[in-house]
This record gives sequence, structure tokens and C-alpha cells, in this order.
Amino acid sequence: MLIVGHHDVRGVLEGAEQRILELVGDTYRLHDEGRTALPHSVFLRFPGNTRDRIIGLPAYAGGGRPVAGMKWIASYPGNTARGRERASAVVVLNSTEDGTPLACVEASRISAKRTAASAALAAARLVTEERPTGIALVGCGPINQEVLRFSRAALPSLAEVTVYDLDRARAELFVDEAAKHAPDARFTVAGSVEEALAAHRLVAFATTAGRPHLDLSACAAGTTVLHVSLRDLKVEAILGAQNVVDDADHVCRENTSLHLAEQVTGNRDFIDASIGALLRGTSGFRRDPARIAVFSPFGLGVLDLTLAGWVYEESLRQGLGVRVDGFLPDPSPAL
Repeated sequence: MLIVGHHDVRGVLEGAEQRILELVGDTYRLHDEGRTALPHSVFLRFPGNTRDRIIGLPAYAGGGRPVAGMKWIASYPGNTARGRERASAVVVLNSTEDGTPLACVEASRISAKRTAASAALAAARLVTEERPTGIALVGCGPINQEVLRFSRAALPSLAEVTVYDLDRARAELFVDEAAKHAPDARFTVAGSVEEALAAHRLVAFATTAGRPHLDLSACAAGTTVLHVSLRDLKVEAILGAQNVVDDADHVCRENTSLHLAEQVTGNRDFIDASIGALLRGTSGFRRDPARIAVFSPFGLGVLDLTLAGWVYEESLRQGLGVRVDGFLPDPSPAL
């Protein structure tokens, strides 16, 4: 068993935005081709506590480098007020040949980067401007830091960044941190969410909202919304937009904005395409420049497994991680 801790994971992922975009894109294509296994996530909740949860995401991806295993991620929004990360995660990788566990990989950074990479891939295919110049980030936490990083990797013309958070001091700290990896960008802290939504035709939501609270009336025609946090937008906003998802069966669960829209309409006709079909060119989707497009990714565990599998391979190649001998029982003698 190989244990790959946060420091080593971070070292492998650092500066690898293009490789991660490639891996995430390839995995979406495999998923659209039916070459993955992706059971529904399991949500562990606690009596009397509606905010905190731990989620299990089992997954398998085929292709030339098959991976299988489980992501186990805890989401405790109250951690941010205590100066700690909201989410913590591990991925257990299993051999696809005999099922034995191969590695335990710290996965908080993997989770953030696959989320941001999926958003950036969607942005690159949904923006209506030939060379978009700006992005608005609503929610100033680590996920939107990565969304900014990956969006600029996928759309190098992005040079103006407007940020908004309910806590202005948090927004200002976000700008200080973002300027380290985007020193050429021009940052503005918006005074209201409406100001942020109106600032650019590319918007990313990464908040801890538990129920829909916003419409998109402040957005210009042709705006692309990366609805990463899934529960910010009112049903009316979803029904008025072109909607792209990662997987309709997964995203229409757990009271997401799309799940609520399905309950109101009784169908999923408001979903126009999946990101996998867009990447494969099989969706038949046509972007209407007069309408808002919303990308709502549930966050497929198969993306985490793919990135964790790559981190595991790189760790073996570079001699990273800690090998624990004797973790598994010795093989039984042949009969």
C-alpha cells in the first residue's frame, strides 16, 4: 500500500493545468461513451445537522489506463470560520485486476482541481465571445481560486477578474492570493453580487449556499455561468437558460437547482447537453448567443479517480509517498 500525502500530491499537481485539463476531458469522453461505472454518491448526514456531510463516490474508468476505487470527502462549511478548509478528502485506489487496494491518496487538492478543470473545459466551449477578456467569481474560497487558474489556462485572453463574497475582507484576501498566480490580471472587488454578475460574460459560482437564492437578471445576454456550487440559482433562472451538465442522473439529486427544476416541471427537458457529448461533438447542441448558458457539474467521482491514478503513477515514478509493507494479509498458499 502506498500512502501519498498532501505535500507530494501538491507537488505532482503544481503547474500541471494543461495535463489535468487533458485528463478530465478524456474522462468525460469515456463517460459519454459508456466506458465508466459511476454509482450514485452516498451522502452520510447526521441527525439534527443539515449542513455537514461526508460523501462517498465509487467509480471506475476504462480506457488505456483503467482506474477503480472510492473518493471519501467531508464537507463542513463551518470550518472556514475556524480558519480551516471546508473540505477534506482521500481517494482509495484499487487494482482493476484483483481488487486489492493499491494506494490511499490525499485528495482535497485533487477535488478542487478536477472541479475547476471541468468548469474551464465547459467555459471554453460555451463562451460567446471569440476572445473573452474577463471573469466574475462569486464566492472567494479555494475552489474559485482554482477556477480562475484553470479558466486562464483554457482561455488565455482572460485578464480582468471581478470577485464578490458576502465577506468583503475574504474577497480582498482572495485577490491578494490570486495575484500570486495571475500577476498580470486586473482585479476588482464588487460591492454586490449584481455588480459582479454584470461585470463580465463569464461567471463562476463556488459558494456554500444550501438553497437557491439568486436569479440571473443582472447578467448580459450571452453570459456563460459556471454553476459549480449547484444550489445558488433559482428554478426560474435554470428554466430560462441553456443547460449543460456532466451527468443528468447525478446532478438532478440532493436538492440541487436542477433537481428542483425537475420537480417543478416533471421532466428534464430543460437540460440541453452533457459536457462529454460536447467534447465528443455528438450533442447537436447549438449555443444561442442571445441566451445565458449554465454549466452545472455534480462532480463525478470518476474524475477524482482518474487524477488520483495519475498522481499514483507519478508518485511511483518519482519515488514519492510512503510505502506501508504488511498492510494487506500475505497471499494464501496455493492449494
